Amino acid sequence: MTPAASRGAAERRRQVAIVGGGPVGLALAVDLGLRGISCALVERRRGDHDVPKGQNLTQRTLEHFHFWGISDRLRAARATPADSPADFVVAYGDLAGGHWYVPEARAALDRYFHQRGERLPQYLTERVLRDRLGDCPGVEAAFGWEAVRIDADADGVRVGIRECGGPGRRTLRAEYVVGCDGARSTVRAQAGIAQGGRDYAQPMVLAVFRSTALHDELARLPPACVYRVVHKDLKGYWRFFGRVDERERWFFHAPVRNPAEAAEGNVRRLLHRTAGFAFPCSFDHIGVWDMRWAVAGSYRRGRVFVAGDAAHVHPPYGGFGLNTGFEDAANLGWKLAAVLDGWGGEALLRSYDGERRAVALETVHDFISGRMEADREFFDRCDPEGDPDGFARAWRSHRRAGAARMRAYEPNYEGSPVVAGPPGAVCGARGAHRRAARRGHHLAPAGLSDGRNVFDALGRGFTLLALDAPARAVAAFESAARERGVPLEVVRDRLAGDRRAYGARLVLVRPDQHVAWAGDAAPLSASVLMSKVAGLPEAAGGVSGARRAGASASRTG
Repeated sequence: MTPAASRGAAERRRQVAIVGGGPVGLALAVDLGLRGISCALVERRRGDHDVPKGQNLTQRTLEHFHFWGISDRLRAARATPADSPADFVVAYGDLAGGHWYVPEARAALDRYFHQRGERLPQYLTERVLRDRLGDCPGVEAAFGWEAVRIDADADGVRVGIRECGGPGRRTLRAEYVVGCDGARSTVRAQAGIAQGGRDYAQPMVLAVFRSTALHDELARLPPACVYRVVHKDLKGYWRFFGRVDERERWFFHAPVRNPAEAAEGNVRRLLHRTAGFAFPCSFDHIGVWDMRWAVAGSYRRGRVFVAGDAAHVHPPYGGFGLNTGFEDAANLGWKLAAVLDGWGGEALLRSYDGERRAVALETVHDFISGRMEADREFFDRCDPEGDPDGFARAWRSHRRAGAARMRAYEPNYEGSPVVAGPPGAVCGARGAHRRAARRGHHLAPAGLSDGRNVFDALGRGFTLLALDAPARAVAAFESAARERGVPLEVVRDRLAGDRRAYGARLVLVRPDQHVAWAGDAAPLSASVLMSKVAGLPEAAGGVSGARRAGASASRTG
């Protein structure tokens, strides 16, 4: 929607208003649009920004792009060749010294996901998502507009928006509003949602520059996309270079004592000190950001939700921020659609906060702050200057412990009220990657007898994998889903091949590819189970709302 057209357009009520059209807001709009939900998307920027943040996209994020139908488009948009290295180099002191190593590649986790990870600047990711909006006729985007007022009551929400730099004023009406409007979220503030976290009182410089000479000099090290430098004087913080393209464009992050140190001459000297050698370069951007983390006290207040940076802010250590935001969008999208379509209950919407906020808190505590503290403690007691060989041995042990910490990052919803998880379970970011179908955990891919992958057979609603399962058990699920209007696809196949690793003949998979329940026989009441996972009261026997989900479908693998 152009600003001129929107000023004269007759206002109508949408199902969801999304404030913020960065990557998370765009992803949520695409997810909802593909589910047939009408949306209004409001974003201040009309075009791209060119600061190459949010570059590392995980295997799990690429699964979302697969289900949004644009994983191939995303890969085609990358700024580096498809065979470019995705590895990291970590060095002590500077990149010219003798103490460096290559951490375990993330590709080691590929067998647990249907897609491999990808790497490209955030602005290219946004272009792919913006282009996909064109395939979603129910999504109206107002670029160059900003939200100034949010009012919510029992009847819905009203979002007052104004044209940036222009005279336009409008009020959007919707059933729900989602704030994807960044760390200084207007939606979060007007909903009265507080934040808690930690400010490290540490300014950080971000420089974007061009230098083919740096690429040439780093040929002495293994090929990598990121070159990280650690040192005892850095107190757990990092200095690091990252590639934007194959040879010339780079970004650089490092702690500085105060913002005044971000002058170009100082930053140039800091680049050279980190590399361990001088090299010519030209700057595209120099800025300063504050090292901090913050998590909203709640991800929801009534009809108002927050996602992405509006819900959680992370330092760019480990690539958690953007990927966590995409997971927010995938989690919230199907739940809003389920409620708006009439087959999902209020408990689904409540579960968004319980599932996603727990993951964010454990991510910052265990996988970001905890990692920084471990590095600080190690380098305070270990120094290569006095005993280089001893330091090398100790550092090997330390990095093995760090690798084990990162391998334990496996967000799961075992304790969710809409998952039939084990007694006493909780939701969080810590877990283990296994191929078994575990309640609350991400489903691992597996081949089907017809040559497809399980992920190519999953539906937009719930999917029941029936692997040599008794016909009566499958019929019980189909009947329960039909009674409640819950969309259910049944995929029948043999319990053979790598499907044996699931360890269950029946696996009920949520629309976000997490396992809601698994077992060898139907539960005592499939009706109670289907009510639980759809967020419905146990006594629910009908379907309310604007639309009724269709009857269950059946497919054979």
